[in-house]
Amino acid sequence: MGQVKRPALPVFNSPFELGIRMVYLLQALTPRGADIQKLVLLDYAVVYSGDLNGPSSLHTPIPFRGAELMSRRELIEQGLYLMSTRGLVSASLGTDGITYYSGEVARTMTSALTSNYLRDLEQRCSWVADRFGQIDSTDLTSRFAESGHLWGAELEFVDRNIRSDI
Repeated sequence: MGQVKRPALPVFNSPFELGIRMVYLLQALTPRGADIQKLVLLDYAVVYSGDLNGPSSLHTPIPFRGAELMSRRELIEQGLYLMSTRGLVSASLGTDGITYYSGEVARTMTSALTSNYLRDLEQRCSWVADRFGQIDSTDLTSRFAESGHLWGAELEFVDRNIRSDI
């Protein structure tokens, strides 16, 4: 019998990649947490920090990158769940919904990994936390929309708020 070939798991733009970024981002936000909308926006700021007058972008800027916000939301949710199964992310349900926090073992992981990419990620996450960490999701969504960085993500946020008011 031949060897069973398993399909390769995607690494880039996968729940794993975005989950790792969420661990670093939530660690930088500590002791504050963030809801999913804020994490989607802050992830964009981490990856494309150069667009927001910050350090050079973590990834190569691509045309129409603002559209990534819509597709990234589900991957971030999956990544948060994946990281929560390992104690790297925790969640709290409150009157405003779910807030995510850095998990009990997040600092252990982020301190142990030393690649250049992860050091750059950590630096961008610190910059994002300092610049945007205290702004709530609604105000942050407005700021990103006003500056032209949203190509649909704010519509999902507004639609969700309208539905909750009905």
